[in-house]
Amino acid sequence: MDPSADRRPAARANVRIGLVLGGVALGMVGLAFAAVPLYRVFCQVTGYGGTPQVAADGADAGASAAVPADAPPITVRFDANVNPELPWRFRPNDRAVTVSLGEQALSSYHAVNTADRAITGTATFNVTPAKVARYFTKVDCFCFTRQRLEPGQAVDMPVLFYIDPALLDDVRARDVRTITLSYTFYGAT
Repeated sequence: MDPSADRRPAARANVRIGLVLGGVALGMVGLAFAAVPLYRVFCQVTGYGGTPQVAADGADAGASAAVPADAPPITVRFDANVNPELPWRFRPNDRAVTVSLGEQALSSYHAVNTADRAITGTATFNVTPAKVARYFTKVDCFCFTRQRLEPGQAVDMPVLFYIDPALLDDVRARDVRTITLSYTFYGAT
């Protein structure tokens, strides 16, 4: 009997196991690359992690439900941060505004490039408390696009938003009277 004949089924099984494990490893790498975009979409759809909603266009921006006459106003506070590696100064022009539910409000942030070269930045954002993020809708925002500032350039960057009256129907969120909209600027790659 040929001794190599006994090794052939074992060798085939080893090749099969190797291919399966290689496929699993490649699948895990693929999932790792897909995780960030999928998580971002999940957060935008659900408001998870304080991700506010984005209006499809200005035409549909406004109340999705009737606002009761006794609906309390909401104070929106503004927060600004800059990654230490980005040589910009960044601050809100208003510390807070008080808005009615369903009413569009406009505020702005001020940014200055303190470097001696042009720099492009991008802003990340969130809303706290996170339980109201799904009701906070941005109609237009500087955070939707990258911002390029020339050396020493200062700009005011607007954000147009509203708070959906459906917030009053959410037993977990209807007690909120103050919302913080926070941005952090990073250098764009």
